This record gives sequence, C-alpha cells and structure tokens, in this order.
Amino acid sequence: MPESGNGSAYTAKPVQALDPATGSRQRRLATRLADMVPSARTIRVSQHEPDRTWPSPYARAYNAQGRVVALNRAQGLTAARWVMRVHAWANWSEAHDLDLATGVLRPAVEAHAAADGRR
Repeated sequence: MPESGNGSAYTAKPVQALDPATGSRQRRLATRLADMVPSARTIRVSQHEPDRTWPSPYARAYNAQGRVVALNRAQGLTAARWVMRVHAWANWSEAHDLDLATGVLRPAVEAHAAADGRR
C-alpha cells in the first residue's frame, strides 16, 4: 500500500458508482444549463435556426411563464450542442424541449400538448 509523506498509509475512499438508468448524465446537463441561464426553465433545441436555410444547432430558452429568455449566440450554440450530444438518440429533425428542473427531454409537440391540457 502506498504511503503518504508522513509515513502513514492512505485510506481508501468509497467509490460511488453512477447508475446509467438513473439518467445522471441528463440531470447533470440540466443543472449546468440552469446555471448558465439562471432565469430559464426550459430550453428548446432544434437543428434549424429560424433565419437560416441550412441545418445549424439552435437553442432558445423560456422562463416558467413561457416567455423567451435572451441567449447570446455562444450560449445558444453551446446549449444546443450539449443537448444534442447527451441526447444523441433523439430525432433532431424536429424541435425538442429540455425541462431544466427534471432533465427530461421530449419533442416540442408533446410539450405543447401537455401544457394545453390535452394530454
């Protein structure tokens, strides 16, 4: 066993295993995005920026009341890329909403239906 500078042995620290089924990676992403944009509640990510004809990662943030929260270009691009990498399984031909409180990603169409009370 290796010894420290004062001659005593290091004590082993318990290893905390991350359970992939708990969605810890998705939760960490939501926490980091909430820190980056503190007033945001939801981040909408798509592959198409409104004023461009070619695909480009795009994100828009919304507060709890559904109003747009201003993102600068770097924040929007970074948020979109992070979400797309963590949720690579998603169909990015349509927009998705990431709930920053829960870390749940769902298609924007489903998010609107749930908000309107249709689901």
